[in-house]
Order: sequence, then C-alpha cells, then structure tokens
Amino acid sequence: MNNITNRPDPNAAFPNPRDYTYYDDVDGADQFEKHVTHFYDFIGDKLIIGKFCAIAKGIEFVMNGANHRMDGVTTYPFYIMGGDWGSAIAPVKDELPLKGDTVVGNDVWIGQNVTVMPGVHIGDGAIIGANSVVASDIPPYAVAAGNPCRVIRKRFDDEFIAYLLELKWWDWGIEKIEANFEALSSGDLTHIKKIGV
Repeated sequence: MNNITNRPDPNAAFPNPRDYTYYDDVDGADQFEKHVTHFYDFIGDKLIIGKFCAIAKGIEFVMNGANHRMDGVTTYPFYIMGGDWGSAIAPVKDELPLKGDTVVGNDVWIGQNVTVMPGVHIGDGAIIGANSVVASDIPPYAVAAGNPCRVIRKRFDDEFIAYLLELKWWDWGIEKIEANFEALSSGDLTHIKKIGV
C-alpha cells in the first residue's frame, strides 16, 4: 500500500476535497460560478458535476434560463424586461423549452473553452475536446469534440466500458484509490488491490 502523507488539503476549496474535481484557470478557480450562465432559481434546474473531473479554463455551462419560447411570433421575453413590459404575460414553466438538469459524470475531462448547453448529460470517463459546443448527450468513455460536439471514438471496447461503469472506482475510499494508483493510471486493472471500500 502506498504511504501517502501529503494528500490534497481537506480544507482547501480546489480541488474540492469531497470529490476531487477541479477547475483550472489562471484567473482563479474560485471564479467557477461565473462560468455557469443563465441560472435562475425559479427555473429549478441544476448543474451536477461528478467526482475526479478535470475542467479546463474557459468552460461555459449554459443553463435553461437561456432558452426562450419559440411558439410565438417573437422569441423576445417582454415579461422579464421590467417596467411596463414586466406586466406582459409570462409563460408558465411548462411552456418554456426546459431541458432538465445538466449532468457531468465522474472522471470526465473537459478541455479549454468548451460550451455545454442546457440539459446535456456527459457520461462517466468521457473526454471533451477543446473549443467544443456540447449540445447533445455524450456516452460514457467517449472521446468527443467539435461544434457541434460529436463522438470521435470510444476510449475502450464495450466490455471494458461496462466493467468500468460497474467498478465505479471514484466511489472507493481514498486509501483504496491510493493503493491502486498504478492500475488506474495504466488501464491494466488485472492487479486491483481488494482493500476496503
């Protein structure tokens, strides 16, 4: 077993000590919330990010508040502009084109300057290439890039992907993860050490 004595500081904000996900930005990782746009409490959507994710600078998560009704003659939101226009008839929540929560799985690597549109689900172990616009779901352990973002290839074969999704190494205790650094980093899981969860 590894004798790790200098783990990430559990009192530090980044990486998050609970989930080890980090946002890398020379302007400060504490500015992450500025990259979550059009988030309004009254809509009720969430941005859910898993454990052990690496998110590069320039990310933008566009939330459901950016969506406009498209069933009228105009898409202009008179009802939220205030003043006399604020009395315009607001759509009920069911009339808005809401796409649900935005979910980033575990062990996801998102490159620089990526835009993730509302309601997208990015699967565990996926890699999103720099400058991509993710407008639809990306399956687990896929490498995807472009505008619009498309799957380029799978990282592993289907059998190994199913095994990894069942293994869920990101839910192990930190001691088990540390004991298996070599196996997890190499992709050769034949020597996983069976110590506590």
